[in-house]
Parts: sequence; structure tokens; C-alpha cells
Amino acid sequence: MLTSRLPRPSRAKNQPGKLPLATEKELATFLAEVERRAFKQAVFAVRDEHLALDLVQDAMLKLAEKYPAKPLAELPLLFQRILQNAIRDYYRRQRVRSLWTTLVSSLQGRHEEEDHDPLDSVEVAEGPGVLAGPAQELERSQALALIEEGLKSLPPRQREAFLLRYWEDLDVQETAAAMGCSEGSVKTHCSRAAHALAEFLRARGLQL
Repeated sequence: MLTSRLPRPSRAKNQPGKLPLATEKELATFLAEVERRAFKQAVFAVRDEHLALDLVQDAMLKLAEKYPAKPLAELPLLFQRILQNAIRDYYRRQRVRSLWTTLVSSLQGRHEEEDHDPLDSVEVAEGPGVLAGPAQELERSQALALIEEGLKSLPPRQREAFLLRYWEDLDVQETAAAMGCSEGSVKTHCSRAAHALAEFLRARGLQL
């Protein structure tokens, strides 16, 4: 059980007219009671028991570390918000990784186009999608490791545009504002970065 490893929170004094803050014992009891339900909820969401356990444990630790001075009545909603954010962050990371491999795969062997955002011509599945088999998952993991390695070799502006556009999920206008350049420059940086990464994979013998 995770609750035995929770940090000991510092307690703030209750203020008149406000709900009483949860004691250490009440916080530990709450987490012990919610852990099993939260685990089932996370398993249903991510369909992986080990991953679900990690998400629940991280959510419990975050609640204990960052929100110890909260009334007991507020803990259920707060914990649920933390857990749901953790699940959404997981799917965001999965979507980003799927986008990277799909994007680079679509550009392997294609001529680089200036002033063109590669995302405009790539279809990326929304939501959790279909679980990949072991072979496909291994192939994608290898590609991601190489893409991350290739990112380090890109010119700074290309790397910045690529990460803002395809990691932070900013649109072209938002990326241009963040970088202090034109939207056309963003598209050019993204196109060059994506094609460079596609060539980086091809040169290492990896075809997606």
C-alpha cells in the first residue's frame, strides 16, 4: 500500500469560520479508502495495470505533498481532479509520440517543401486509439529514441519550432508569437526539422 510511504505533511492551524483541516490520520485514511477505487478507474482509462498503479500512486503523493492543508471535505474532488489530469497528461504524451512517428514516417523519401507545415498533410488519430502489438510498439519505441536523438542535432530555431508545434501542441500562429517570427518562418522551420529527422532515421536504416 502506498499510504505507508506518504510524506508527513506540515499542519496549519484551523481558522474560525472555515472548514477544519484534515489531520494526518484523516488524510492517510482517505487515501487508503480511495486507492482501490482509483486504481480500478485508472485501469479502465489506460488499460494497463502497472501504468494505472503508477498514475494512482503519483496522484496520491501529489495530494499529500502539495495539498496537505485542505479540509477533509475537499479531498475527494481535489484528488479526482489530480488523477484525471494525470490520465489526460498520459494520453497527451501518447498522442504526441504517435504524432512524431506518423509525421516523420510520412516524410521519409519525400522532397522538402518550403513554407509548408507537414502537419497539414498528415492524419493523426485522436484519443486513445487502438493498442499496438508488441512488434509495432518496439518499432515505435526505437523510432522515438532516434527522433529524440536527432532533435539534439537540429539548429536551435528548427528544434524550437518543432517542439512548440508538435510537443506543446501550439498552432502556427501561437508558435510564431512565442518565437517572435512570421507564420511562414514557423512552417519553414517545422518542414526542415521534420524532413531532417526523417533523413536522420533513414540514414540509420529505420524505415517506418
